[in-house]
Amino acid sequence: MIDTGLAIYFAAPNSFTGEDVLELQGHGGQVVMDMVLSAVLKEGARIAEPGEFSQRAFLNGKMDLAQAEAVADLIEASTAQAALSANRSLQGVFSKKIRALEHEMMELRMFVEAAIDFPEEEVDFLSEGHVLQKIEALLSQLYSLQQGAKKGQMLREGMSVVIAGLPNAGKSSLLNCLTQQETAIVTPIAGTTRDLIKETIQIDGIPLHIIDTAGLRSNADVVEMEGIKRAKQQQTLADRILLVVDATETLSEVENSILREHEHKVTLVMNKIDLKDLPPGEREGKIFLSAKSGQGMDALYAHLKTCMGFQGEESANFIARRRHLEALEKTLYHCLLAKQQLVEFKASELVAQELRFAQDFLGQIVGKVTTDDLLGKIFSSFCIGK
Repeated sequence: MIDTGLAIYFAAPNSFTGEDVLELQGHGGQVVMDMVLSAVLKEGARIAEPGEFSQRAFLNGKMDLAQAEAVADLIEASTAQAALSANRSLQGVFSKKIRALEHEMMELRMFVEAAIDFPEEEVDFLSEGHVLQKIEALLSQLYSLQQGAKKGQMLREGMSVVIAGLPNAGKSSLLNCLTQQETAIVTPIAGTTRDLIKETIQIDGIPLHIIDTAGLRSNADVVEMEGIKRAKQQQTLADRILLVVDATETLSEVENSILREHEHKVTLVMNKIDLKDLPPGEREGKIFLSAKSGQGMDALYAHLKTCMGFQGEESANFIARRRHLEALEKTLYHCLLAKQQLVEFKASELVAQELRFAQDFLGQIVGKVTTDDLLGKIFSSFCIGK
């Protein structure tokens, strides 16, 4: 005898996987559990592969692929908001939106292909405008779903933010202000930060991956130059660049070059407003603050949320992954091509073909169209026993 406990039988199809499942519950000590596991393995069982239970649930029709992924996202959630959104996806919020779009797309395809198959009816469906209205309605819904998915993906993965600027502009002070701790060394000596300093914070439950970088200048030593090289690499990879500028000085050529090179993702942070008695807040797309006193930090937080696609207290309704965004992007692309074939060329057969392609990519999100490679990639990232 090893232990006393419970044996719970889940009969198919009402178990998590849809199969007959026996669950053994013991007292939980590591040694005892290892002994129980060894005994079970001797009787012919084997250790589950990563994600095997969720994969079996998907293959047995207990959940779709987006819901199966939400299991892993719920377990790995780093914030309360991410956990809530993952749970909504697990309950099918995201999947229902996909299925509703699939249904509308299928009805439109049926209408188009019926008109192709029965030309003797002499109905010019192209000139009636019905198909164009339907395609435009689909595009509108897809754009809306894409925005929601971007928020969900941002909530899952977070946004990478690089703090850049000249030496002594206040980059490390801003990092410390954001993290609410002495993460980086702050001194009056230029070039204190030579390597990358990485921290993760939350803004209303949304993860933010912050990287403080070396000050950019030309007269640096060998070690500092390597730090500057890494800083420039991080600027290219970042979702957002906070260019910290001394509000008491005019923009230098180095700062202007960063603006020119990364204009679409740069936020000018005018620091040291306390030295010039400037009011804090956001004006003309610039954030005026003092990293030393904390004035204006609320404006920076609000600005960063806006950059991530969130407004006010708004949160994501569901969690999403990069592959979902890629599938939605391809769905949109083929719907736009269908519209082009309709409006410019009046090519009904090609309209039907583009709509079929669009529906196939939409189906990839919930697993209606899958490959073994895709399933292997998704479930291999799960932890054992899930």
